[in-house]
Amino acid sequence: MVVSPLIVGLLLAAALMHASWNALLKSDRSDRLATFGVIMTTGTAMGICAVPFLPMIEPAAWKFIALSVLIHLAYYTFLLKAYSYGDLSHTYPIARGLGPLLVAILSGQLVGEHLRTQDALGVLLLSCGLVALALPVRMAAPKPGGRYGLATTFAVLTGISIAGYIIADGLGVRAAGPTLGQKVGYIAWLCVLEGPWLLVLAIALRPAKVWTHLRGNWWRGVLGGAIASTGYGIAIYGLAAGPMAHVAALRETSVLFGTLIGTMLLGEPFGGRRVAAALVIVSGLVLMNGPALF
Repeated sequence: MVVSPLIVGLLLAAALMHASWNALLKSDRSDRLATFGVIMTTGTAMGICAVPFLPMIEPAAWKFIALSVLIHLAYYTFLLKAYSYGDLSHTYPIARGLGPLLVAILSGQLVGEHLRTQDALGVLLLSCGLVALALPVRMAAPKPGGRYGLATTFAVLTGISIAGYIIADGLGVRAAGPTLGQKVGYIAWLCVLEGPWLLVLAIALRPAKVWTHLRGNWWRGVLGGAIASTGYGIAIYGLAAGPMAHVAALRETSVLFGTLIGTMLLGEPFGGRRVAAALVIVSGLVLMNGPALF
């Protein structure tokens, strides 16, 4: 169950794109919900432009698109709740590290993709490395009166939803049809149906502020949306071409790219612990994509 070098390269590029649009979103200090809404709506616009030129997907794929949209909406809800109750440094590592582990556990039961022993060890190393890498250099104690338990609960729910939409889209893109055009069509239709809801929510909550914000910051959401939709489209294509657990683990290397972006562009410290975590991540990837050792 080794992923081809081409797919590995594409998924690492998708991980870099994921880190890039998250960096664009993080750098917005005005109205992140509105910018996030534009990011997703840009994906809708891209999907609408692509759909007329693509073959129709198989009927069996539509239920997976519907399921993926619902899980993504739950993901956004859990993520925003986790960030409202706890710090990014607490919730983000739990969510991103849990996703690949759950996919590795569930994919064998759901689609018969049973991992080699070294694959399972690689996923475990990668997930642990992601958590260690994403944690802050100096850990802060929970704030007095904070909702640490709720933050942890919603972070875990976020990780579960990440695993859920990866599995749903993996099954969906495989059911979409045998041709490349149908697989791209699945991606396009998912973008069409998933995209506009966050922007609608932002406008409903604070319409005047959103329009003021967008007049000066629309470009950030459009650029981020183009990057995000392309990156996740690559990830979905990877789900059709390789084992789900491998694809999920490779995509979550976005944490590594995000840390490098923060270090090189934002002046954030890297530190010896993060160097060690990066080595653990690379070791996990080598185990997962190397020849059989035992």
